[in-house]
Amino acid sequence: MAGEIPATVVHETDTTLAFRDIGPKAPVHVLVIPKDHHADIAALATTDPKVAADVMAAAAAVAAAEGLTTDGYRLMFNSGRHGGQEVFHVHAHVLGGRPLGPMLAPQ
Repeated sequence: MAGEIPATVVHETDTTLAFRDIGPKAPVHVLVIPKDHHADIAALATTDPKVAADVMAAAAAVAAAEGLTTDGYRLMFNSGRHGGQEVFHVHAHVLGGRPLGPMLAPQ
């Protein structure tokens, strides 16, 4: 984690780091992670609710800094393989900059 992969950092606190997604799905696509390892959002919320709140606050700060608060944005966590999680270090996706529409197709 500690600077091993190059990233465009857009926000950082003592407990969180936010950086641009390398495969963006929207004009603004930023990942917000806790600096300490937690596999998913449930693990983070259970073991360190204060840092979970820090992740949410950092996501809100990113959305504001990116100019997304007027028109809106999506904040999303993927959890587990069936939830679409590909990297097993909890991360929030901040997505916006255009209308995003529904993400789940009807079955």
